[in-house]
Amino acid sequence: MEHGAAGSLLRDGFILLGAGLGFVLLFRRLGLGATLGYLVAGAVVGPHVLGLVGDAESKMGIAELGITLLLFVVGLELNPTRLWRLKEDIFGLGLLQVVACGVAISAIIAVFAHFSIPAAFALGLPLALSSTAQVLPMLQSSGRLRTPFGERAFSILLFQDLSIIPLITIIAAMSRNPADAGGPPGWLLIVYTVLAIAGLIAAGRFLLRPLFRWIGNMGEREMFVFAALFTVIASAALMEALGLSTALGAFVAGVMLADSPYRHELEADVDPFRSILLGLFFLTIGMMLNLEAIAERPFFVVAMALALIATKTAVIVGIGMAFRMKWRSALALGLLLSQGGEFGFVLFAQAADAYLIAPDAASLFGAIITLSMATTPFLMGITRRFREEPIVAQERDGPTADGANAVIVGYGRFGQTVGQMLLTQDIPVTLIDTDIEMIDIAGEFGAKVYYGDGTRLDLLRQAGAAEAELILFCIDGDQVTPEVVEAVHEAFPQASIYVRAFDRRSLVKLKNGPATLVVREVLESAVKMARAAMHGLGIDRADIDRAEDMYRARDKERLRIQIEAGDIRAARALVAEQQPWGNDR
Repeated sequence: MEHGAAGSLLRDGFILLGAGLGFVLLFRRLGLGATLGYLVAGAVVGPHVLGLVGDAESKMGIAELGITLLLFVVGLELNPTRLWRLKEDIFGLGLLQVVACGVAISAIIAVFAHFSIPAAFALGLPLALSSTAQVLPMLQSSGRLRTPFGERAFSILLFQDLSIIPLITIIAAMSRNPADAGGPPGWLLIVYTVLAIAGLIAAGRFLLRPLFRWIGNMGEREMFVFAALFTVIASAALMEALGLSTALGAFVAGVMLADSPYRHELEADVDPFRSILLGLFFLTIGMMLNLEAIAERPFFVVAMALALIATKTAVIVGIGMAFRMKWRSALALGLLLSQGGEFGFVLFAQAADAYLIAPDAASLFGAIITLSMATTPFLMGITRRFREEPIVAQERDGPTADGANAVIVGYGRFGQTVGQMLLTQDIPVTLIDTDIEMIDIAGEFGAKVYYGDGTRLDLLRQAGAAEAELILFCIDGDQVTPEVVEAVHEAFPQASIYVRAFDRRSLVKLKNGPATLVVREVLESAVKMARAAMHGLGIDRADIDRAEDMYRARDKERLRIQIEAGDIRAARALVAEQQPWGNDR
């Protein structure tokens, strides 16, 4: 029996992952996004089409972990500095968009679809949310994520993500489910929520940060992954035990660690699990879509999708222009955010469990979200000539003298000098290191250093390397190999790469690669000491300069020959002329 269950699980996993892979690749190729690919794949292999995989409800329990992890990552993004800079757009533009769109769509559903007021709100408020999973990749691919337009779109999406928690609470408050009615009263839930959040914040400060510091000192990356997943699941489990939203627990856990040195490492470690489980969530939603109910009312689905797109576009254009946006930019923002979002599926499931809507209604409105998401790439394409053309990124995080943006990997004695000199020109830098003690000391002097292995592509991407113009490896030793530099260059071709080489051997290996500059770490300080020693012996300044010039000329020639040969033992004759005992530094 157990063997049969395991075989069934493997078979279902094989079918779901295979279908998801195929449809996502196809939909990505068509420019329709991964979310639609997962939904269609789930519908095709699910019980209403091919019937290859069933029992979607049991899989939903695991798949909902993807939503929990997504809220954790959203919390990690809420760095206080960034929040403060975008506060007007997040809590002004974002709040107005969610409230105005939610009320307008709820009114349309109540009047034209003849739903009750609670059911209309349970359907209309979720439809006010847009698809973060679809919009952010579109902004990144068009080069507009760091522009004023992109930042406003991001701010609205961020507030929408934050609004999930109060929307879940609103649906729970309207619940008609007798099981919910038997739960604790509303005032007690508020007390539980406040106490749970306070407890999580205290745990983050006094337990989690020391735990991550200890793991970082051990150098066990696998334990970091375990600790990150433990943090998310433990906080979600605490909320579930109190009868509260598990997503709220994960979100608070992320916010607790948003300003910690471990933010980028945590985000990089959790992201693969989030992506896989979120994909499984959308596959499961696709399986649960009642295609028969949709086929019975196709005109309703199309009409409501068009009404959703038109309403959200009109409302967002109006709000954008009230916030002094040009009409072309406001139109682009409205069209970009006109679709329903992935969290709508979550909230519809909540509403069905609360007996506010029937399961068939959840399927119908899930199809409306799916159809609206499919229209966004086409709407953006056919209205391109009416909208503002994409512009080169003009704003970066923090002040900047020339628009440069640098990621510095390694903030020891070498990296500190590099970083501090860049900061004198107001060049914003992101600092990454793995030395916990050094991170703590740097924090005492006001430097924000994030914990993580900066040779990992996923962590560099989380740290902003995709938008950076400079990536500077200031790490001690031979950690930066030619393979690392090649991989970084391929992943982030827009960034110039500067590398600190440990010695001549390292430099010879790296010199023919894509790095813009490779610097030997001790060369200049050794030359400076030699000059001081000669000066101490009373040698004339001109002779000291001549000795330095002679050394540098011979060293440069040796290096050229060694790089061409790819062998540190090349140019031995020049070594003998320069110094009898040789040199590999």
